[in-house]
Amino acid sequence: MKWPALLLALLAAPVHAETLYVKAGKLLDVTSGSEVSGQCVLVKDSRIAKVEQCAETPDGANLVDWSAYTVLPGLTDLHTHLADTGQSADLAAPLNTSPQLTALIGAHNAKVTLDAGFTTVRDVGTYRGLTDVALRDAINQGLVPGPRMFVAGAYLTHPGGGGELNGVIPNGQLPADMRLGVLTNPAQAHDRAEYLFAHGVDFLKLIATGAVLAIGTEPGEPELTEEEMRAAVDVAKQHGSFATAHAHGAEGIKNAMRAGVRSIEHASLIDAEGLRMAKAQHIWLVMDVYDGDWIDQQGTQEGWPEEYLRKNRETTLIQRQNFQKAVAMGVPLGFGTDAGVYPHGLNARQFAYMVKWGMTPLQAIQSATLEAAKLLRREDDIGSVAAGKSADMIAVSGDPLANIRVLENVAHVMKGGTLYK
Repeated sequence: MKWPALLLALLAAPVHAETLYVKAGKLLDVTSGSEVSGQCVLVKDSRIAKVEQCAETPDGANLVDWSAYTVLPGLTDLHTHLADTGQSADLAAPLNTSPQLTALIGAHNAKVTLDAGFTTVRDVGTYRGLTDVALRDAINQGLVPGPRMFVAGAYLTHPGGGGELNGVIPNGQLPADMRLGVLTNPAQAHDRAEYLFAHGVDFLKLIATGAVLAIGTEPGEPELTEEEMRAAVDVAKQHGSFATAHAHGAEGIKNAMRAGVRSIEHASLIDAEGLRMAKAQHIWLVMDVYDGDWIDQQGTQEGWPEEYLRKNRETTLIQRQNFQKAVAMGVPLGFGTDAGVYPHGLNARQFAYMVKWGMTPLQAIQSATLEAAKLLRREDDIGSVAAGKSADMIAVSGDPLANIRVLENVAHVMKGGTLYK
């Protein structure tokens, strides 16, 4: 998209109204899986006041006629990278893109994501530290349209680890804002975590193992130690928050769980013990089971580093098989896609993969609504269409319980009682 077009898109005004009466064709109750016809949702001051059998539009309310659609809660993606340049063959792109331009790119990504029906995201890191904080704040202030964001600010990582921009210039020569979370011992983990909370982050992102899309690291190899991660987790708890861990390898996953993280990102090579630990401790796995195909196809076509492609081939199938095992065992699973590896706005493509690898359509939807809300500790605010919650709703043509792929084409989007699409 050219920048003038982007600016016009950002200036497009959403439709605001203090009181709305949303008429649903069918309303999906994500808790029970029932689809009820003839339901209307009364929205007042950004929140759901009442869900009822449709009647006359209340005085002073504006009718929102979604009677041709299935209505369900706004979706949540628990693993995005909005405030970043996106994955490409150009390893230097994050370095050569200024913080200011990175933030503007993030604004574009935010609007595309919201238009796709994702009214909440957990943004799990950016190379340009704290640009995600700025983007979240701009959205909250109504300066740009986008999903409700929970942000990590930077990656807590070892030097040269899976959270560093490796293979471009010597890492010690990278700008300071690209190394805010680099650490080598528990004391530094504590200090880096405190710095991030002092600068407005919502949670912490720990790099427990090597990465697929990072030069010089291996997904199966542990990186941050259990002691380093525990030091960061303790800081998060003191701030009433939590930490999540990027972890592909079995040992790194278990190190992170023992350190007290709330969720594991990727979990590609998790073993039977790790699955049992996740279930027993109620630690969510956020497994990006769509990405592997995009990386293999587009990465090969676009000339991404062979190291990336090799590691992706080694982890894609086993990750999906382990996802299938997790579903069968009843391990908590949240919806997270690693958006930014693929173009933003395609997030809902993952639903079909989750169904293919063992979930029912309802379970897949719950992973992006009820389960995501619980992971974020926002179950009283988002995750279902119910009185008292934020008025986050989407409308789709067709029945997502019969064909999960209808979620890939969202007709209408409301976040906090404001119509954005």
